[in-house]
Amino acid sequence: MRRRSNPRERVILQLADHLHSAAIHLLRRLRRTDASLEVSGPKLSALSVLVYGGPCTLGRLASAEHVRRPTMSRLVVDLEAHGLVVRRPNPDDGRGILLEATARGARLLEQGRALRIGQLAEQLQSFTTKELGTLQSAVSLLERMLVAQDHR
Repeated sequence: MRRRSNPRERVILQLADHLHSAAIHLLRRLRRTDASLEVSGPKLSALSVLVYGGPCTLGRLASAEHVRRPTMSRLVVDLEAHGLVVRRPNPDDGRGILLEATARGARLLEQGRALRIGQLAEQLQSFTTKELGTLQSAVSLLERMLVAQDHR
């Protein structure tokens, strides 16, 4: 990493470091609630792609999750065994298959989301109104940053 001499760049780098650390710790803490769902984090992540993004091919799902096709294939087999995902013929490709979340899969994902949101909401109870406003502003900035990144 190159050395930053500009004071603003040093502040930005330090903020990025703290944000990175906080995001990792927050996600790890929230994942603990997923244990009650009895489905691993990687499987829930793949399922979320299908629930929120709609049916897709195995290759596209593997790409979205940044894993190789054989890894994703194993995850999908397990998701199918639990009745969370089904394979359907691809109407655009007679030989192809689309993966689709089942209603049970969507319910499980929403259950997990509700548990994580509940956990966060419980932790936010101790914040003052001013702190909640500050956090809301920070979240809005993060969302803006993510949208800008998506459009690059």
